[in-house]
Amino acid sequence: MSNDQPQQMNADEAAEFAEQVFNVARSGDADMLERLLEKGLPPNLRNHKGDTLLMLAAYHGHADAVRVLLQYKADATLLNDKNQSPLAGAAFKGDLPVVKLLVEASNDVNGAGPDGRTALMMAAMFNRIEIVDYLLSKGADPQRQDAQGITALGAAKAMGAVDTAARLERLIG
Repeated sequence: MSNDQPQQMNADEAAEFAEQVFNVARSGDADMLERLLEKGLPPNLRNHKGDTLLMLAAYHGHADAVRVLLQYKADATLLNDKNQSPLAGAAFKGDLPVVKLLVEASNDVNGAGPDGRTALMMAAMFNRIEIVDYLLSKGADPQRQDAQGITALGAAKAMGAVDTAARLERLIG
């Protein structure tokens, strides 16, 4: 007796497949991501931490994978379970090319989670001067405050980020 129907994955197989897909994003395999997306993989698929494929690709600095995901309409504004955005993750890691792709895709340079932290604040905290300059050039608000009332300048000073603190002080006056 032949069975011409495709076999269904059991739960363990599905979980293993999903983990492989997230590893593809984490490792930045843009070609494989594109093939999977062409076959119907949801571009906003999330893992057990709420990380989307875009979050993983962005956080690990894979601009080509980010570009592919954005072409397939991955939402650049989706937050993970820790209320972090792909843009904030890329700013934290210091990856300017990925930051640029995400800003262009979302048009939300001042986006923040419930904690109020923006990508500018993350970049300032970790002394990412090029990213601070880029975000400011795209309209990031240096006066914006997080949930604790801290601005990007305050965050930079608190973290000892001398270069970004100096840049923000010159800007603010």
